[in-house]
Amino acid sequence: MEMIAAGFLIAIAPANAQHVVDPKASLVDVALRQQQLASTTDPLLIAAKKALPSCAHLPFVPTPVGRMVIPKHYLSGSSGPINPLEAPATRIYESFEQRITAGAAQFVANGSRSESALTADQLDAWAKAGALLNYSREESSQAWYQVEWTLCSAAISDSVIVNDPGLDPNKDERIKAWLSAVCRRDLSFEKAGDVGNNHLYWRALAAIAVGVTTSDDSLFQHAVLVYRQAIDEVDERGALPKEMARHENAIHYQGFALQPLVTIAQFAKRQGVDLYSYTNARGRSLKDAIVFFGKAVESPKLVLPYTQDPQKMSFGTGDFAPIAFYVAQYGSEGLPQSIVAYLSHPVSTARIGYTTLLAAP
Repeated sequence: MEMIAAGFLIAIAPANAQHVVDPKASLVDVALRQQQLASTTDPLLIAAKKALPSCAHLPFVPTPVGRMVIPKHYLSGSSGPINPLEAPATRIYESFEQRITAGAAQFVANGSRSESALTADQLDAWAKAGALLNYSREESSQAWYQVEWTLCSAAISDSVIVNDPGLDPNKDERIKAWLSAVCRRDLSFEKAGDVGNNHLYWRALAAIAVGVTTSDDSLFQHAVLVYRQAIDEVDERGALPKEMARHENAIHYQGFALQPLVTIAQFAKRQGVDLYSYTNARGRSLKDAIVFFGKAVESPKLVLPYTQDPQKMSFGTGDFAPIAFYVAQYGSEGLPQSIVAYLSHPVSTARIGYTTLLAAP
């Protein structure tokens, strides 16, 4: 089924009927957002601009050397105590994500081409070195996960700075080729019978971000299919059952899964494909999953039908940051107060960006 709205195709059709129509669309109209932020009087946006770090003030992040082997996040299984050896091994990737998302956000917030250029330089350095390619799932599943997250950050940052008319075309070409190679290797490790939880969604977010900037319909369509698969699993309460299986982290992983899903929907919306309104056979949509997450943050007993484990309840702005895109589209009516409260302050996550600056009305 298809319909035309304001001259733009809104498609609820097979994924293979959908295509990238604007490789510079990013998550928002960057030029328009720059104009809005330049003249904003909104206290939230002004606060977000003031709090924004600078790529120029963050140190250049050298390319990791050698094979990617990262200790597992949990000492045993998929819950329980955190492995203390993981954090030191991932610090370099987190620094890279923080620097490029800061530069991309400075370009949006202040129109700074110097910040855009520094972001491109950082991306290009890792591209020329072939970063994020020297690993295997069998040797280090945590390296596989880290690649999907860092690739999301790199691809989303690139989708912003491609709107800089002064971007060096040679760097742009190298960066795109690298992102495409990293994305395809990342997806190549997926197997039939995989659990298909939040990791599948993060890889799909990387795929749609890369697919948009490289006009790769196959990556774009892959992400649309994964999104629908995820929403098809949302149950009557709004829960994602595979995330509810994570014991004391059930609420955390519901929110963690929403981060890529909301962002995929936003990328698709910018290409004329409305995934926000996609509903499953139970009549449930992305909004139901968002509402369940917010209500569970307020009242953890909501997850008792799924797990009796006491929930870890430490949440930060990053857990809620991408929901800003949903609110920008549909407002906050019907959303739990926990979500509204978090989004009333500047929010961001280095794997996606400074979403208050990108999305807040």
